[in-house]
Amino acid sequence: MLGGGGLLGASVTAYGVLRAEAIMARRQIGNATGEPPSATGWYGKGRPGPALKVALLGDSSAAGYGVSNVQQTPGAHLASGLAEGADRRVYLRSVAFVGAQTRDLAAQIDQALRMEPHAAVILIGANDVTHSRLPSESVRLLREGVTRLRAAGTEVVVGTCPDLGTVEPIMPPLKQVARVLSRRLAAQQTVAVIEAGGRTVSLGSILGPEFAATPKVLFGPDRFHPSVAGYSSLASVLLPSVLASVGVIPFEDLVPELARGETVLPISEAAAAAAKMPGTEIDATSVAGDTHGVRGAWVQLRRRRRQPETDVETPARDEGSAERTEARLPDEPV
Repeated sequence: MLGGGGLLGASVTAYGVLRAEAIMARRQIGNATGEPPSATGWYGKGRPGPALKVALLGDSSAAGYGVSNVQQTPGAHLASGLAEGADRRVYLRSVAFVGAQTRDLAAQIDQALRMEPHAAVILIGANDVTHSRLPSESVRLLREGVTRLRAAGTEVVVGTCPDLGTVEPIMPPLKQVARVLSRRLAAQQTVAVIEAGGRTVSLGSILGPEFAATPKVLFGPDRFHPSVAGYSSLASVLLPSVLASVGVIPFEDLVPELARGETVLPISEAAAAAAKMPGTEIDATSVAGDTHGVRGAWVQLRRRRRQPETDVETPARDEGSAERTEARLPDEPV
């Protein structure tokens, strides 16, 4: 009884500490309000067609919360880089919004599928952790969303949940709890996305070591969301996988290189490794003609080379409604 009482007392004390730290962190971070400039529009003016159509879905990290200029959004960085790398015009439709959780993906996918995108980029999960959503529910909804997109012929790239343990206002021991929960969700997201036919990029701590080394540069004023430089780094990690998803990637990048920590692993091992290695892409593969081994599906674990930074464009927007713009795709806007 004494032992049980002591354990109960310790648990209550630990819960009280965690709750107090969560309240203090929330006060320092504040509540994200408003929406950043929309990155929706045409990129790659003057480049040949037909246009590549890309949908951007997810939360504030996809929308670019905290920036004031559309050229600073991750969507503009991705679309500009894709236009440059593919030498094609690109139409980006951003349906991401601040505060989105995985349960909001279904409605976002409804909007995205209207334009029949060639590729979809999804950044989701951080708000599921901060709002204590059941990981099993979040993963199920993500799997269903990726399955819908793949069934429609859309390639899918998912940036998995970032490592919330790197956020400065979150103090120990809550920092350790946040790290465990976010990494666990990232690993589960990886398994679900690969099984549904997509590919993942481990954002880890959104480029972990770089953000930890220069938090004043790569985190924004609220010390929770990325800064302008942080969003640029985020896009640079995602871009190689987006280029690969639409078939634009150098041949040498298709073969895993052991020197870069690339290899073929069972999905369970690869998911755990990727959660700790920011910028790692996981994609399905086969070994001796078999897609599955005794420990699950075979996957390639890659660390894509970052693409050279390109000039970020301001998207050209059609003067008509969104529906008329989509109906004209992939022609040039009037």
